[in-house]
Amino acid sequence: MKVLVTGAAGFIGMYTVKALVNKGYHVVGIDNLNDYYMTQLKYDRLLQNGIEATEYEEGVMIQSSTHTNCRFMKLDLVDQLRLSQLFKDEHFDVVINLAGQAGVRYSIENPYAYAQSNLIGFLNILENCRHYPVKHLVYASSSSVYGMNEKVPYSENDKTDSPVSLYAATKKSNELMAHAYSKLYAIPSTGLRFFTVYGPWGRPDMAPFLFMDAILKNQPISVFNHGKMKRDFTYVEDIVCGVIKVVDSAPRGEVPFNIYNIGNSEPVDLMDFIGVIEEVSGKKAQLVMKEMQPGDVVATYADTKRLVDDFGYRPSTDIKDGIQRFYDWYKSYIKE
Repeated sequence: MKVLVTGAAGFIGMYTVKALVNKGYHVVGIDNLNDYYMTQLKYDRLLQNGIEATEYEEGVMIQSSTHTNCRFMKLDLVDQLRLSQLFKDEHFDVVINLAGQAGVRYSIENPYAYAQSNLIGFLNILENCRHYPVKHLVYASSSSVYGMNEKVPYSENDKTDSPVSLYAATKKSNELMAHAYSKLYAIPSTGLRFFTVYGPWGRPDMAPFLFMDAILKNQPISVFNHGKMKRDFTYVEDIVCGVIKVVDSAPRGEVPFNIYNIGNSEPVDLMDFIGVIEEVSGKKAQLVMKEMQPGDVVATYADTKRLVDDFGYRPSTDIKDGIQRFYDWYKSYIKE
């Protein structure tokens, strides 16, 4: 089976490519390698799957040096012509769309980046799945679609029509677009609403990395809503385990479309999370308490019953083990 993974140099993308390759699937990864955060981290993630180049030229396929069943191409989803040529040439069985402009706060400052990547880019994916049919489209949504919903835990049946950031609105739009294409063109699609993902190789713009980095450098950390927040922190390998379970089970029916929450289903108080980092690192955090940021929500909490019932999905990494692994990676990777 041949799988396209978009966002292959991303945090979840790197682990997803690795898991698929290890299962024997033929994988083509693509990523635009933008500079939203340090590109060296993206290059180093690619290296974990044997992808290395002196420079990454747009549209040039690179063979993994460690896996015969893994290749990579620098390619932006908004490049409709190159993307269509790739679909035409490769005849993918499955597409896993993990690409997209991430970050809630960044969407306040740079809205057009989200319209291009998350809307136009995803439309290009859908159009290619239409013209070069695939057995299954799996794509990243987000817990942020629950927006102002105050009922917890969040269930897939809850309303998601009150987003509090443009990022959330684009992710909800992706779900609606996928549903329309599933209905119109019988494209089997599954959306995964990821809850806060952390672990080695994590994004440096997310709280786990920011907190770890600041604490180890004896720098202050901003704690929003005066620490009165909860997040359903989920270890990255648990997330990817869920992604892989879903890949081989395309939805059926008149509208072959599914949505799943994918998270730990055990929200952690933000102050407790910081406390675990302090315990693991042996260093005390310097806290700067601040008001709630625009676009943020007080709590995220995944009801994963649907994923458990359909796939037996059960995360196995507790918060202390996950933070210990993240700390060990950080110490080895950030040599400052």
